[in-house]
Amino acid sequence: MPASDVIVPPPVEPGDRVAVVAPASGAASRYPHVLDRGLTTLREWFDLDPVEYPTARKDDDWLYDHPEARAEDIETAFRDPDIGAVIATIGGNDQVRILEHLDGDVLREHPTRFLGTSDNTHLHSLLWQAGVVSFYGGTLMTDLAAAGGVFDYTAEHVRRALFDDHVGAVRPADEFSDHDRDWNDPDTLDEPLERESNPGWEWRGGDEPADGRVWGGCLEVVDTVLAADRTMPPVAALEGCVLLLETAEGLPEPPDVQRVLLGLGERGVLDAVDAVLHGRAKARNPFEDPGTEARAAYRETQNELVADLVAEYNPEAPVVGNFDVGHTHPVVPVPVGGRCVVDPAAERVAFPAFEG
Repeated sequence: MPASDVIVPPPVEPGDRVAVVAPASGAASRYPHVLDRGLTTLREWFDLDPVEYPTARKDDDWLYDHPEARAEDIETAFRDPDIGAVIATIGGNDQVRILEHLDGDVLREHPTRFLGTSDNTHLHSLLWQAGVVSFYGGTLMTDLAAAGGVFDYTAEHVRRALFDDHVGAVRPADEFSDHDRDWNDPDTLDEPLERESNPGWEWRGGDEPADGRVWGGCLEVVDTVLAADRTMPPVAALEGCVLLLETAEGLPEPPDVQRVLLGLGERGVLDAVDAVLHGRAKARNPFEDPGTEARAAYRETQNELVADLVAEYNPEAPVVGNFDVGHTHPVVPVPVGGRCVVDPAAERVAFPAFEG
């Protein structure tokens, strides 16, 4: 799709109403206090008026049995002229099941800014096919309800994703965290997350600059996008694009990451794209923490694996590792379907407006 046909939904204004929906998991029904933290962030940090849609606090079983209701919430929110943005409560595992109930033409006719990560990769890919820019980041219960308060870096870039025409140039965060507090203990959520000094982005691969539309998301969900083939763009449409990949809290082993990358390679995706943004890998979760050194080794192993697999198919494509996106803190809401400039010589990543 030519850039001239891509729609960037209008920015939000202070005081606007924003829809809160659960297109994937029903985690808000188990942890309503975490959802409430995110709603407070929207009100107090961004001066927005969150509106809970019917799915927002439904449990997992109900949402699983009613994929059409999840889709209806999305389409209803997009259609409502008084809704400035749509924000997902959290990710999940089965958003692929709502796709048959969604009409991409409706979403294009009523373009609205959508923010979400992880399983919301499916919705991002559908919006990409419809030619509507969306934002991979700013999920309510993870990014905006972070224990100890939303990260300043996250707030800065979520603000751009909501209120500006484009996200613009970004820089590496000074520090990061993949620590989790126990959501079962509300008292711990006021305690700041453990933070580490950020070594910055890792640049590997080719030296040629790239300038193209972003497509992608959570690697484990991209695997389902490939398998279901409901929203997977034709390879020809990905020529010159920038591929976004990051992994979730399940801590996938190298063979699992390799398998998805091989699928992308053999399908022609890795050869088609001009650059890859690889999000900093989450290396622990509430059930498994191997320690500081092992976490660093896990991230480095994944960075090398992704760069090596991309190079097999496309040695000229630069790969930006440890990018601030995905399941760790803090994050840049990456505009999926929007423009991305990757300049290895200047070690610069930017999300400017489309020209013309």
